Amino acid sequence: MSSRPHIRNRFVLIGDLALIIVSVLGSFALRLDVSELPFYFPAALLMCVVALLVKVPVYFSFGLYRRLWVYASTSELRLITVAVTAASVLTSGVMLLFSSIGFIQPGMPRSALGIDWLFSLVLIGGSRFALRILAEQSSASRAALRENRRALIIGAGDAGALVVRELQKSSQLNLFPVGFLDDDPAKQNHQIYGVSVIGKVSKLPEVLENQRIDEVIIAIPSAPGKIIRAVNDACRKKGILSRTMPGIYELLGGKVSVNRLREVDITDLLRRDHVRVNDEQVGQALEGKCVLVTGAGGSIGRELCRQIARRNPSQLILLGHGENSIFEILLELQNDYSALKLIPIIADIRNEQRLDSVFAQHHPQVVFHAAAHKHVPLMEANPVEAITNNVLGTRNVVQAALDHNVERFVLISTDKAVHPSSIYGATKRLAEAIVLDAAHKPARADGTKENKRAFTVVRFGNVLGSRGSIIPIFKNQIANGGPITITHPDMFRFFMTIPEAVYLVLQASSMNNGGEVFVLNMGEPVRILDLAEDLIKLSGLEPQKDIEIAFTGIRPGEKLTEELWDEGTSLIQTSHPDIFRLDQDAASSLNLDLTQAIEQLSTLSLSADAQSIAKLLDQLIPGSTIFNAPHDYLEV
Repeated sequence: MSSRPHIRNRFVLIGDLALIIVSVLGSFALRLDVSELPFYFPAALLMCVVALLVKVPVYFSFGLYRRLWVYASTSELRLITVAVTAASVLTSGVMLLFSSIGFIQPGMPRSALGIDWLFSLVLIGGSRFALRILAEQSSASRAALRENRRALIIGAGDAGALVVRELQKSSQLNLFPVGFLDDDPAKQNHQIYGVSVIGKVSKLPEVLENQRIDEVIIAIPSAPGKIIRAVNDACRKKGILSRTMPGIYELLGGKVSVNRLREVDITDLLRRDHVRVNDEQVGQALEGKCVLVTGAGGSIGRELCRQIARRNPSQLILLGHGENSIFEILLELQNDYSALKLIPIIADIRNEQRLDSVFAQHHPQVVFHAAAHKHVPLMEANPVEAITNNVLGTRNVVQAALDHNVERFVLISTDKAVHPSSIYGATKRLAEAIVLDAAHKPARADGTKENKRAFTVVRFGNVLGSRGSIIPIFKNQIANGGPITITHPDMFRFFMTIPEAVYLVLQASSMNNGGEVFVLNMGEPVRILDLAEDLIKLSGLEPQKDIEIAFTGIRPGEKLTEELWDEGTSLIQTSHPDIFRLDQDAASSLNLDLTQAIEQLSTLSLSADAQSIAKLLDQLIPGSTIFNAPHDYLEV
């Protein structure tokens, strides 16, 4: 509970009675000469009575006696202004009426009415904000007496100011803000809520050396990873806890709050600068639409649902095969978006009739297809599942979208679709071809053609923290005391946080006219070894000292490095700096009879002929090296 003192509103009422009288008498005293005061004394007394009878009920009706004034803010200031003005207008009306009928002798000095309004505003408003000031001083004094932990805030912007405000308000947090560090020259040596900006972020090691700091809070949601890394490294060397606000992509549509503070995570170290370009365009593409997300229970699917829900669709259909994961995201969205119509659908995208029924019943206008088997080694061991889910399942979803005139369709694809060396990558490349082929299909059953359907592909690399991905595996290995297992010391991958990837997917989806392959700017590839060492350090341990790193050899289907587009492919810059589009020739580079290829793969999947599947995929996809690579699992 807060330790702030609360002044009961009956005492506020008693104070107002006195202040109303003071205001009236003060307005007469200021308006009249001393020699005139005795003549107007009856009018002053009458106005005191009228003001008490009128103003107190008006203040009560405006709720001035139902508030905790120790928490007064600008909204309360507006309320006081309106209430005082309304009360003064009514009081003035009564007094002018009495004056006009001769009830007041020798008359009423009209300018005193305006002075009374001004006095009332100052006295009534000032008394309430005085309560807040006294409460804050009392809380600050008690905080100084306690042995609170001393917090240094990185970032003196809106988020930093909010953090300081909440730390000052709440005694439960047991944190006392002692200063800001911010790189803005205009903020140096200034104060925010009584807390000084004591230097730039580069001064952090010096501040930690010379002052007692118990915790550092990074309150810059838009801070890139290099700043988070520098702050965290400086704190780690001193053994000081560092916490951070979630990144801006995680906070989109959410609320900045001290309750959102968390320890620095690996995702923070890889943050990039946030660029918001086409937010309005994304809103127009989704607002009021019926949106369906396949794979809604997966890592990407869940985040798609979260960010789509913020765009005010008419309804959101959560389609997935796993009932538990769909149930979890359904509960989360119901809690956060109670007014949004949510439709959970448990269905397998390999069931063509079931999909047709879902599309016929709900008529989705926008579809995001995120359902896929994604784990490379598992798909090497189970190529039939990869074919039936990633290829035939995608065909089923696309066909349902065509049959029911879906306006916009987006496939979530992967960098592993480029020069695939794995079953998974090859199946995703064929899924791309299915969607791009559908973009040129007739728009209606009568054969009437449009230029292109708005069916498109968005391709990106690995996302941090998805289920079964490398980060949770490494964290579990660290928790068990090691070793961390890495396939090769020179293994590199592209990484992006899930919220950022999904944000850019939505951006790209609003740009498509049909038949495009969009590629997200994944930044520089990250060495897996460096990622593992960062995770060990974030755990407060030392690589190869506290936690061993072991190399196990490249697994079937893996490559040392991934590519986002074929060599020699032309990229076209879109209106968003982090989204590129492949030229049309590259986007449709698979010159094959897609219907025949799918039929062949379907037949081979029925016979579970893994080697024949690998051979056929190599024939279908230029640059594919599946069959000739070492794949022990293909014998399974």
